[in-house]
Amino acid sequence: MAILRLPGLIDVHVHLREPGGEAKEDMTSGSAAALAGGVTLVLDMPNTTPPVVDGAMLARKQRLARQKALCDIGFYLGATGSNADEAASLAGQAVGLKIYLGQTYGPLRIQDLAALLAHFRTWPARRPIAVHAEGVMMAAAIGLARSFGRRLHLCHVSRAAEIALIRAAKESGAALTCEVTPHHLFLSQADARRLGPYGTMSPPLAPAADVAALWANLEAVDCIATDHAPHTRAEKEGDSPPPGVPGLETMLPLLLTAVAEGRLTLERLVELTCTAPRRVFGLPDQPDTWVEVDPDARYTLSEEGLHTRCGWTPFAGMRVQGRVRRVMVRSQTAFEDGQVRVQPGFGQVVEFVTRKT
Repeated sequence: MAILRLPGLIDVHVHLREPGGEAKEDMTSGSAAALAGGVTLVLDMPNTTPPVVDGAMLARKQRLARQKALCDIGFYLGATGSNADEAASLAGQAVGLKIYLGQTYGPLRIQDLAALLAHFRTWPARRPIAVHAEGVMMAAAIGLARSFGRRLHLCHVSRAAEIALIRAAKESGAALTCEVTPHHLFLSQADARRLGPYGTMSPPLAPAADVAALWANLEAVDCIATDHAPHTRAEKEGDSPPPGVPGLETMLPLLLTAVAEGRLTLERLVELTCTAPRRVFGLPDQPDTWVEVDPDARYTLSEEGLHTRCGWTPFAGMRVQGRVRRVMVRSQTAFEDGQVRVQPGFGQVVEFVTRKT
């Protein structure tokens, strides 16, 4: 069996659900899912209960991670209508500021222009502002970032018009980066009908033409990020199923399959899942950390043996090529042949060296 060695993957967009959503996921189960997928560093979103919008809550999340995380982890701060100054003062401890604009799901959403301007004015230019902004709101976010000289990162781009706008903005010199999810690359509106509530996500799955546009413009994409957002089966099968799907354990097999099919090069896979995420978010190196993969293993993705607490995946039944065999983190075997080999608290919290803007 030939073994392929890759650097540890970085997922810049995950929802580990703790605190407040531990029935769906917590830091231990979510970081176990990360290691199973070859991901050694995750960046966790702030829309927990309560949300991460101040120093006390950020410190609480850091303490939880030091007790429970199996892989390394960094945290976003969430923007509200009144926390611009405090958020800016905490920028040295956060991987970025997350702003929710337009249609979104969860406790954080900014609809007041003055509050939005305050965040773009005060947030330090050395850290990116990550936005959930679809359609016209994406154009507004790009304009704001250019007006205030801020680095903007666009989350889960999913439509042909959006990737065309991003290309044009980059070509005109905008300090702009973006991410695309595996579910928007490998699933479409047709799959949403098949999956029912398990295909409900935000942004929604797109028509096939939009999926094709993402693949055709992949050179304009900086990161592939899962937007890992688990929900319980009871929630998904309830009267009002929430949007979101798990993705940490399936990203690498899907991308390795694209490599095997000639849709993606191995070098570009590494760029999208490791090199660029580290550069975009200024993340520290993970010494002596890598993933060992059997690139020839062919199998069908299954819900059996998943490490995510929710226990399901929208990719079940898909044929893939490429299986994670072992994950090494700081020279220690963290995952091997389906089993996590480290204890909660092994993961480290991302820390930054404070620099002047």
